[in-house]
Amino acid sequence: MVDPIIHNGFSFSAVAEHRKAAEVYPFIEAYVAKKEQEIAEIEQMVERYEKRRLMEERAYQSMSTLRRMLTGKKPDHHLAVEYIHFVRKPMEKVRMLRQEIEKARSIQNSSAPTDIVSVPFELVSDMNN
Repeated sequence: MVDPIIHNGFSFSAVAEHRKAAEVYPFIEAYVAKKEQEIAEIEQMVERYEKRRLMEERAYQSMSTLRRMLTGKKPDHHLAVEYIHFVRKPMEKVRMLRQEIEKARSIQNSSAPTDIVSVPFELVSDMNN
């Protein structure tokens, strides 16, 4: 009987694949450029949120005292949830993308074209598409 915890159906090649470095080099630059583009888009989204949040705060502060009392502002816990959703989680994804870029660049910089390198699954999937 096969133990479902140990044998989950994934082979090691699904996680990383071994190829010659010369086969991987042409794809690394495109892969890095794609990941950097993703990072730029996420950072723009975060900047837009922060700018919008600052504008809302300025608008609230510029209201008269009576109007502020009638309008109210978002509770702090709502602001915290917004911050987690619009800033913290996207920045965690940016951190992960930067780590993937570093892995790809380390393959490019630390191996000779004839070396056999372990290629991450994300890069293999990009190479196959």
